Amino acid sequence: MPDAIPPRPGRWSRAWSATKTWVDPLVVMIVAVFLLGLFAPASGAFATGLDHVTTGAVVLLFFLYGARMATSEVWDGLKNWRLQGGMLASTYLLFPVLGLAVQLLPDSVLPDDLKTGLLYLSLLPSTIQSSVVFTSIARGNVAGAITGATVSNVLGIVLTPLLVGILMSRAGGPVGGSAGATLLQLLLPFVLGQLLQPKIGAWIRAHKPITLVTDRGTILLVAYGSVSEAEASGVWDDLTVGVLVVLVAVCALLLAAMLVITWTGGRALRLSRGDRIALLMCGSKKSLATGLPMANVLFGPVAAAGVALPVIVFHQLQLATCAVLARRLAATEPEPDAVVTRA
Repeated sequence: MPDAIPPRPGRWSRAWSATKTWVDPLVVMIVAVFLLGLFAPASGAFATGLDHVTTGAVVLLFFLYGARMATSEVWDGLKNWRLQGGMLASTYLLFPVLGLAVQLLPDSVLPDDLKTGLLYLSLLPSTIQSSVVFTSIARGNVAGAITGATVSNVLGIVLTPLLVGILMSRAGGPVGGSAGATLLQLLLPFVLGQLLQPKIGAWIRAHKPITLVTDRGTILLVAYGSVSEAEASGVWDDLTVGVLVVLVAVCALLLAAMLVITWTGGRALRLSRGDRIALLMCGSKKSLATGLPMANVLFGPVAAAGVALPVIVFHQLQLATCAVLARRLAATEPEPDAVVTRA
């Protein structure tokens, strides 16, 4: 007797299946964390503890990246001049051009202090943690992402204040502690992981849930901490709904433009799919962790709040957008860099 034909899914079942396809769980969690930060921001001893936990999560994240990655992959990332050059050009050349273009908007559309903040945003280095995390989720070149994002941040210690002084007519000096934080929290754990890779690398690669939880947990901690800090400092107090809508729209256009530029630019540079993913994730992002402390130094506490708001808005948009992109890229190409050898 032939097998029974399964019933055709109903309209609501098909709609639910489509919803599950388009709604990304990580984006839902980020939105939930964003709302939590607005209505229940971390404060006092809890905020201090959260900062320590986030720092520990970042250290663990980069230790695991080093421990699971073959050393040969790291050297390949350093030698890939087309990828590294593409990342630096995106971060410190193409993005600032877009930031200058935003200054052409009339003040009636966007207040001058927010336009200044968007120009400042365009001069920041790439974020390290989320760039590398999303590159990993999308199954891109993690070694290239770590190398490019780290180089971007180290150069940003000098380049960002210099560009601010040139393009914004303000003097800027180096930001104390940023280089040390980059070395201690990111590079040192990664190097230690690399040293231990021959002993524990195979075990970590065999237990993927460890890195999965660390990847996503770090993203959520950073998102909650950034929104909590903004809410506690009163950045949102004088903001009208209309201005916020325009700011979000402009940030979305900037992000969309850079995503298109980096993805198509990677094709023009004839990069592999894994390298294009790394360029997409690193070249389109800006660092909130670097941007907020630098704003206090370069602009002073009074001006820093307005300047910082575009950085915060863009940060949340890039997290939500790249969470969707990373998962879709991983789903469309499960083994993007697999190499087939022929006898």
